[in-house]
Amino acid sequence: IAKSDQEVTWSNQDFCYVLVSNCLTFIFTVYLVQEINRADISLPEGEASPPAPPLKQVLEMQEQLQKLEVELREVTKNKEKLRKNLLELIEYTHMLRVTKTFVKRNVEVLSDSLTLLSHRFVSGLINQGKVEAFEKMLWRACKGYTIVSYAELDESLEDPETGEVIKWYVFLISFWGEQIGHKVKKICDCYHCHVYPYPNTAEERREIQEGLNTRIQDLYTVLHKTEDYLRQVLCKAAESVYSRVIQVKKMKAIYHMLNMCSFDVTNKCLIAEVWCPEADLQDLRRALEEGSRESGATIPSFMNIIPTKETPPTRIRTNKFTEGFQNIVDAYGVGSYREVNPALFTIITFPFLFAVMFGDFGHGFVMFLFALLLVLNENHPRLNQSQEIMRMFFNGRYILLLMGLFSVYTGLIYNDCFSKSVNLFGSRWNVSAMYSSSHTPTEHNKMVLWNDSVVRHNRVLQLDPSIPGVFRGPYPLGIDPIWNLATNRLTFLNSFKMKMSVILGIIHMTFGVILGIFNHLHFKKKFNIYLVSIPELLFILCIFGYLIFMIFYKWLVFSAETSRVAPSILIEFINMFLFPASKTNGLYTGQEHVQRVLLVVTALSVPVLFLGKPLFLLWLHNGRSCFGVNRRGYTLVRKDSEEEVSLLRNQDVEEGNNQMEDGCPEVTCEEFNFGEILMTQVIHSIEYCLGCISNTASYLRLWALSLAHAQLSDVLWAMLLRVGLRVDTTYGALLLLPVIALFVVLTIFILLIMEGLSAFLHAIRLHWVEFQNKFYVGAGTKFVPFSFSLLSSKFSKDDSVA
Repeated sequence: IAKSDQEVTWSNQDFCYVLVSNCLTFIFTVYLVQEINRADISLPEGEASPPAPPLKQVLEMQEQLQKLEVELREVTKNKEKLRKNLLELIEYTHMLRVTKTFVKRNVEVLSDSLTLLSHRFVSGLINQGKVEAFEKMLWRACKGYTIVSYAELDESLEDPETGEVIKWYVFLISFWGEQIGHKVKKICDCYHCHVYPYPNTAEERREIQEGLNTRIQDLYTVLHKTEDYLRQVLCKAAESVYSRVIQVKKMKAIYHMLNMCSFDVTNKCLIAEVWCPEADLQDLRRALEEGSRESGATIPSFMNIIPTKETPPTRIRTNKFTEGFQNIVDAYGVGSYREVNPALFTIITFPFLFAVMFGDFGHGFVMFLFALLLVLNENHPRLNQSQEIMRMFFNGRYILLLMGLFSVYTGLIYNDCFSKSVNLFGSRWNVSAMYSSSHTPTEHNKMVLWNDSVVRHNRVLQLDPSIPGVFRGPYPLGIDPIWNLATNRLTFLNSFKMKMSVILGIIHMTFGVILGIFNHLHFKKKFNIYLVSIPELLFILCIFGYLIFMIFYKWLVFSAETSRVAPSILIEFINMFLFPASKTNGLYTGQEHVQRVLLVVTALSVPVLFLGKPLFLLWLHNGRSCFGVNRRGYTLVRKDSEEEVSLLRNQDVEEGNNQMEDGCPEVTCEEFNFGEILMTQVIHSIEYCLGCISNTASYLRLWALSLAHAQLSDVLWAMLLRVGLRVDTTYGALLLLPVIALFVVLTIFILLIMEGLSAFLHAIRLHWVEFQNKFYVGAGTKFVPFSFSLLSSKFSKDDSVA
């Protein structure tokens, strides 16, 4: 973008004058803000943002601020001078009052010892910390020919020079001779004593005291009027200081951007090389035309598109809903240009994984209501200006909204509401079908039914789903509420949540590997699909995908009647790798053959993953033709590895030619290091293979945190509400109210805030390490365009510090 200034033809003096004018305007504004803060006047903050002022308005603003500064400096200087005189007079009155008490003692000493010699006095005030050193110096310098008297003031006084409130001592020095007098005065000056004239007679003392009282009263009156006038001036200036500060910030931002432009001396124009989204090029042209028209320029600004091989910054358009999720991804790393953005999928997966760990209908509903309140009042100005912690909640209000909504869903699946189950559809377990009216236990299909004796003599009764009528089908939504009464409830939930965590984790990681295929397709690196992505998919699906298959197969095939003969999935999965000598009852016919085929495919995918890509790049380096590689159309928009950049460094990235040319350009040996490429790929392959195991285990945190949240909720219910509800009716009503209040407080701080923060951090870790690590590099540069909206509209410390 070039802006011609031939119609202006500024000289260096004119340009320097404009620059100095802006600097002076900034200095005057900073001085004005400092004085307003010193006077303890609140700085108003407007909602509207004033536009950046033109040059003429800048000069007018500078002139107004300069006049105001001169007036403020003069009034402030007079005020400080009056205040200093007042403090000195107050010190003088204290000195006269204190020295009157011990002057007679000095006169008596003088009359007894040196009655024939005339004596003189030096009086004043000295800092409390300097008294001892001051007295020693007088004794050594004057050789004892002085008499010093001290008295501490009852109150602390403000130092007229520094303004510091300190403790003072009043001193009176009696001496003889001019030489000793000169020494005493020099010592007083050295110790920064405040020396005041000492009256020789009582009549003179009284006259001085009366004169001081009159002058102090006059100074108080004048100083009060000066402060009122100064405050009026500052209050009037404070009304417009907000707009002036914002205008100064915008002027500074404009000149900062102009300093980044290059100046063409020949054509007398400023040239700015900028990045602009392709969709906004027409808006940019329109803005340049409008700016040229409003400024009255005879030669308009113009724009040219410059071909470049540099990697563009990443621009991701967000709104108030998606901004929070995009910030989570950007905290891991800004995506490279045109790389798959995980934020789109994070909008669903992040709150869902959080809800799996935070699954409680009641807690999720409270979180949802809190977030909904923030969303409905998002335009309230106090929320934007709140404290840092509250502002963090406000910025993540849509994340909290989805987290609460998904927690309500998972709470319904777990059938957990404040640690209690809700019987919405009626239990599908029938207890009466287990009961027999016979006095002796009867058997049904080798299962013992209940009778009166069994019920009375057994503390634990077991429901058998194989008996007809006991289990009438699955619960319509989630877990049957009868499990909340069962003693083996924790065992059942642990088994369910552990399998669920493994299934969700493997699906999540597999989806990440699939997203990497889209990256390879877009960046025209199809060889990575055949040599990296497909072996990775085969490795994870043949092992852990088969584990998911066995879980679902056992759930679907084995019923309540055949559940006792169903093999253990853990044992079958271990035997898949151990090849036991004795045959076991498998899940299905031909299980051993299927597992061996899967192991063979897994074993074959490992060497391809380790050696496929390095050997292919070596083959490509030696000039062989290849399939699936667009060498002429390769675009250097993401530098994943140095070997690919070096191989394709000499290719024209601007050409869109998809045809392969005969032969490959020669690449020097210094540009291609096979050993480095091989080592990089081996490290990546080892990390992936071991990561599939460790990452799958990492997803078990979904089960662990869900268990911890449920147990903490149960403990809080048992220790508070259950105790309060069991108290008798006499004191129960009085005790229940504080118990409920304590239950609410602990629920908010422990289960909602602490447990919610823990689940939030673990959900972030699962996305960053286990999910995004499979396809997302995050090595790009964020596109940050120049915008006045990025400037702070609030007064900060920088606004009051020159």
